[in-house]
Amino acid sequence: DLQQTELATASKRKLRRFIVIDEVVDKLYGSEVREYFEKNNVQHKILALPTTEETKSMDLVLNILHEVQKFSLDRRTEPIIAIGGGVCLDIVGLAASLYRRRTPYIRVPTTLLSYVDASVGAKNGVNFLQCKNKLGGYTPPVASFLDRSFIQSIPRRHISNGLGEILKMALMKHKGLFDLLKSHGKYLLDTKFQSCNGLADHGDAALQTTRIAIETMLEELAPNLWEDDLDRLVDFGHLISPELEMRVLPSLMHGEAVNVDMAFMTYVAHARGLLDAEEKEQILQCMRGLELPVWHSGCSWALIQRALRERLKHSGGQPRMPLPTGLGVAEIFNDTSEETLEKAYELWVRD
Repeated sequence: DLQQTELATASKRKLRRFIVIDEVVDKLYGSEVREYFEKNNVQHKILALPTTEETKSMDLVLNILHEVQKFSLDRRTEPIIAIGGGVCLDIVGLAASLYRRRTPYIRVPTTLLSYVDASVGAKNGVNFLQCKNKLGGYTPPVASFLDRSFIQSIPRRHISNGLGEILKMALMKHKGLFDLLKSHGKYLLDTKFQSCNGLADHGDAALQTTRIAIETMLEELAPNLWEDDLDRLVDFGHLISPELEMRVLPSLMHGEAVNVDMAFMTYVAHARGLLDAEEKEQILQCMRGLELPVWHSGCSWALIQRALRERLKHSGGQPRMPLPTGLGVAEIFNDTSEETLEKAYELWVRD
């Protein structure tokens, strides 16, 4: 907004920023963040918080809002800045949407998962009554700043966790992205998604992979930002995983739970005749190559039934089940029988 920009730059008032940063990120990068604001003569308040699935609650949102109120933030010209993983970005997004009905905020993702997933779209939220993201809204950030150098400091398992969401987009929409993950998965894990010179056989696999993942996600989300249409390919891997993830916390990370869901749904697609045995095996081999779990003991038949019943409540009485119909192509189905699901589950457990 040009008028707001002029107001902000013409004002004699000192620039001020309120920053919420994940406490682990603060230990790694907090001194650089503080140095940046000090060098640019910006008055700032940095609030470092433990942002995990276990702490993702309205209590933490209210904690942030108390501090925002003390800082006396001007909601027109002083966006709140969130620096952290997906949980941090979700919590801050909800806090910003509530403060004076809507305060602008900026997302700075620091994990691979948040880089390709939470940075895109309008959703924010917190867990409630042991249900994932039960409270929330749709308030997009004014900007997302993407910097892959943050990813070099996260553990290998967190890289794999992010690859789960990238694989989701590959299986639903992009055979080329699936081929990239198959060919370069181990390399991406080893190099932590940093662009390395002198490795011509891999090209810039990190840049290609993240760019395609984000572009395909945007293609799906942009026309349906408020989820008016409930038929969403991006829901692949998210039918059973919310129930599973909350049930077994903290043993599965989000992308891992999503992958367990996708592995089961790959068996469902095979049981329906949508995937042949070779395609099913290619998908499972790719998952293993990305060091993602393809099964979890907590994913019982009873949990699957419960999760699918919950799905019906919130999707207009239809399961709206995205399933791969090949490698990189998919459709949404509402007619998968209980018998097919049970058969797929038995094959999955057996394997």
